[in-house]
Amino acid sequence: MEKKLPQTLAALLKPEEVQGRRVRLIFQDEARFGRMVRIRRCWAPTPHRPVVNNGYERQFVYVYGAVSPIEGELDWMICPKMNTQRMSEYLAQVAAAHSAEFIVMVVDGASSHVAKDLVVPETIRLLRLPAYSPELNPQEHVCDEIREKQFPNRVFSDLAGVTNQLECGLPQLAADHERLRSLTAWPWIISLNLNAN
Repeated sequence: MEKKLPQTLAALLKPEEVQGRRVRLIFQDEARFGRMVRIRRCWAPTPHRPVVNNGYERQFVYVYGAVSPIEGELDWMICPKMNTQRMSEYLAQVAAAHSAEFIVMVVDGASSHVAKDLVVPETIRLLRLPAYSPELNPQEHVCDEIREKQFPNRVFSDLAGVTNQLECGLPQLAADHERLRSLTAWPWIISLNLNAN
């Protein structure tokens, strides 16, 4: 993708499509957050050993997230399900948040991203990642950052606690543009030409 993306963008960014708007490159992914504990290393004073409770409840909420690496901005939405309807709602939310821009959104091959009834706003073009290549999507690092900073060794008594933690952690990360840039603005992304050809 790194090598083919410049040519793919050049084909997408035609003046008649862009219509003079600024182009925004966004990388999108969904992540599942739930009541199952993710055991992480933690510090404890000598000679104590840390004790972490464990939870096995299979209850989850989903975060639709999309990072704009160049701007260091994050668009997100918390949902009880992951499906085509929710993806359509999320695309509408992103289009409304950046209504003056032409958006190229890089997505993976999830079924909700290619469904016939997916509603894609006219200011958004979806660009699929190659199969089995999550390492090319910087949004993966954003999800890992949320898990590492907001959810390590935490047991939640209910799903509302998970949602509340996300509602605290996501805005904090979204407000930290430098941190988002340092996580996601990889050299090959920064070097892309985002001008209409």
